[in-house]
Amino acid sequence: MTREETIVKVLEDKKAVNVEVINLQDKDYIVDFVVIATTLNAKHGFALLNYLKEELKPAGEEFLRVDENDDWTVIDLGDAFIHLMTEKTREKYSLEEFLSELEITKEG
Repeated sequence: MTREETIVKVLEDKKAVNVEVINLQDKDYIVDFVVIATTLNAKHGFALLNYLKEELKPAGEEFLRVDENDDWTVIDLGDAFIHLMTEKTREKYSLEEFLSELEITKEG
């Protein structure tokens, strides 16, 4: 199972909604992939962060930075970001749309 698949499995098993993986390896962006998931509420977002740490840290994953508030948690894994967002915040910022508009910069 790939790291991305593991992340998706943890999130889906713990009731995150609308989990999406966006591959950005051929785009002009600071990470290779982004995972976006909708949380049920603030406490659920904090719990999901802890579940991810429990699953990924023993496998050697390093959580370089975590920024969190009640509506949005951003986890920086170096070459990947995980965004855990309430439904209202996800709709407001529409990250999927922004990321889909990035230019392709690498030859393939």
